[in-house]
This record gives sequence, C-alpha cells and structure tokens, in this order.
Amino acid sequence: MGGLLSELSKKLAERWLTLLVLPGALYLAVAAAGHTLGQSAALDVGRLTYAISDAARAPQVATAGGQVVLLAAILAGAAATGLAAQSLGSVVERVALAAGWGAWPWLFGELAERHVARRQRRWDAARAEYEDLRLLERAPRPADRPRPRERHRVAHRCERISVERPERPTWSGDRIHAIAVRLDRDAHVNLLIVWPHLWLVLPEEIRGEIGRARAALTRAAVLGGWALLYLPLAWWWWPAVPLAATLVVISARRLRTASDTYATLLEASVRLHLTDLADKLRIEEQPMGPLLGGAVMRRLSSPAPAAEPAS
Repeated sequence: MGGLLSELSKKLAERWLTLLVLPGALYLAVAAAGHTLGQSAALDVGRLTYAISDAARAPQVATAGGQVVLLAAILAGAAATGLAAQSLGSVVERVALAAGWGAWPWLFGELAERHVARRQRRWDAARAEYEDLRLLERAPRPADRPRPRERHRVAHRCERISVERPERPTWSGDRIHAIAVRLDRDAHVNLLIVWPHLWLVLPEEIRGEIGRARAALTRAAVLGGWALLYLPLAWWWWPAVPLAATLVVISARRLRTASDTYATLLEASVRLHLTDLADKLRIEEQPMGPLLGGAVMRRLSSPAPAAEPAS
C-alpha cells in the first residue's frame, strides 16, 4: 500500500510539474523580460543580460534563505499562472465545441447564429455541387463525365466546412455533433442516452484510447488559454503579440485534429460495441442498424411520467 501511494504521489508531482509549474515559470520569465525591456528595447539581449546579472548580485538573493523564498515565490506564481491558463482553457474548449451556443449571451448568440447560417449556406452550395458531379459521372458518354479530381476537390471543400450539415458555429463543435447525427440517421440511436451505458461495457483498452484522445483535446484548449494569458503582455512588450498569435494557430490546429480523433473513436466504439450493450440488456442478437438501435433505445429510455389525475 505504501509503495502504491508513493508511486501515485510521484506521478501527481510529475503532472503538477509538467502541466503547471514549467509552463507557468516560462510565462513568468517572459513577463519579467518584457517588463524589463519595455517597448523601446524589446529585443535588446544585452540589456536583459545586464538586468539579470544585476538582480543576481542583489543582497536579498545572496543568502540561502533569500534563495529559498525566491524559489518558493516562483513556484507558487508559476502554479497559479498554470491554474489560470487551465481555467481559460476550459472557456476556450466550451467555445470551440459550442455545445450550448444557443444559450450564449444575446450578442454572442446572435453573432453565432449568423455564423451558423453562413456556414450552412456554404455547405449546402458545396454539397449541391458535389451531388451534381456525382450525377454527371453517370453520363453515358465518357467525355461528359467530370474528372474524379474535381469531385474530390469539392468533397474536400465540403468537409472543410463540416462533415455533416453545420449546426454549430465551429468546425470542432460540428465534428462532435456529427456523431449524434450519423448514429441517429444510421441506427436510430440517441448518443446522449446510449453513451453512459456503453462506456460501462467497453473494453479497458478502448476506454484508455478514448480517454487519451479526450485529454489531447483538453491540452489543445489549454494552449489557447496560454495564448490569452500572453496577449496582455503586449501592453508593455510587443513581441508578446506574435507569440500569442503563434499559440492561437497551434491551438486551433490541435483542437481540430484532436476533436476529429475523439469523434472518430466515439463513433467507432458505438458502432463496434452496441451489440455488446444489447447483449447485456438481453436483446436478441441482430446486426448493427435501425432495428438494433431502436430496441436498445426502447430499453434505455425512461418512460414519460404519467399525469396525476385531477383531484
């Protein structure tokens, strides 16, 4: 038991150091450098080196006690900064996935609704062009048929907007929402109802893969939180602007990749293991499809409460 607790403490310390302290210490170093150099000497390495050397000779850090206090302050500040970045990352994730965008404050909700409508118009146009090309491919004369590259190009443009018809203001949000759309269309399955039950019967290996994909999505959002923290530093140090912009681009790309991977794993796990859930529910064995999905949903859905008779 003591060895288990020791190993657990070690892993927690490693995660605390990796996720909070090291990125927070880097942020504090950048903030201190920006405050020292200012806008006029933003890239003056010599001035920064002199300032560091001058601070190292200060009497307060020359003693062991002063060094301990300084190290403790840096660790505490770095950890607090890391927690702030994670909190901002949760906001970035909620915006990126946009699950409840209909309840956003009126200004943001109005802008999101207009953006969804624009994305739907673009997707409808691309999808119509794709279907027209598919019809032309059936032309009796080979000369009237479009080249396959044209259809692939239109399909790629459609998927860049959304893999299914957009219902959310972001690509990542629509990618997650597309799972529910496809499963409802192909198997009459409500993902919100089925998933908690299916999770309990999934093999440990698959749950681990899904958990790692979900953690990658969270890390990508936290990177966006760091970008939001670096942006205010531009008030007194302009290089913080390209630094924050770089983090935004990396975060956006990782969010897109992570959400696609996470959605793919979720959909695959439902399609592959819905029969396992049906077996646990003592439903007659049948292939994945509307009949199986409907039977599972009838077994899992709670009946509507009966109205009480009027007294």
